[in-house]
Amino acid sequence: MGTVVSFDVRHSETPPAAVRQALRRACAGLARADAVFSLWKTDSPMSRLRRGEAEVDDLPSEVAEVLEFCELARRLSGGWFDPWSMPGGLDPTGLVKGWAAAQALAPLIEAAVDGAMVNAGGDVASFGRPHPGASWRIGVTDPFDRSRLLCVVESPGAVATSGNYERGAHLVDPFTGKARARWRSATVVGADLALADALATGLCVAGADGAAAIEAIGYTAIVVDDAGTVRLIGNPPVVEGVPAGKAIRLG
Repeated sequence: MGTVVSFDVRHSETPPAAVRQALRRACAGLARADAVFSLWKTDSPMSRLRRGEAEVDDLPSEVAEVLEFCELARRLSGGWFDPWSMPGGLDPTGLVKGWAAAQALAPLIEAAVDGAMVNAGGDVASFGRPHPGASWRIGVTDPFDRSRLLCVVESPGAVATSGNYERGAHLVDPFTGKARARWRSATVVGADLALADALATGLCVAGADGAAAIEAIGYTAIVVDDAGTVRLIGNPPVVEGVPAGKAIRLG
């Protein structure tokens, strides 16, 4: 998927050999997700579906699962996330990276580790605790200066960030088919990383028009505009660096 995935695993009782085996299974799952969904691989199931050479029912079951998530995210986002409206055809990339990272936690949960975090290029899924009495704390990068943090959040399970500041103008308005981003960055915090990933993409394109969708499902967003103003949307978790209910300006 063109990114780096890292793991942080805490295991006080689980034997190291069992942890290594769980990590091998998690990595195998990530490799399979890339093989199934990559649009760079012309023979992948998703590429074949996109070209109309196969039906969903003919493809691995993961394809139908991801497309169901995409339909849910399209509805919840008010259409601002819409893989069916991308230039060139169906493109679930804005959701599938978060979905794959969340799936990678399953072998670690089965191994009964104390807690684990999977970071897929800034989209972070977690469960359990890093140590007793503590929550996973995720740093959000300042989109104007990637050497520093904008804020730190206590993750309820998923933290996903979208923006054009690293990859250039790759975000597309599904209503026009043209590249557009109204926020410089949008970070969505919630329970499920597949949805958080998709909603962050949609929110970055929608700007303020996408705020209602975040609030409606009880998720939280931290957004930064091109002037450097930071805002919280929704029901905030513990956020260090952004006062609740206030807008602040970076720098």
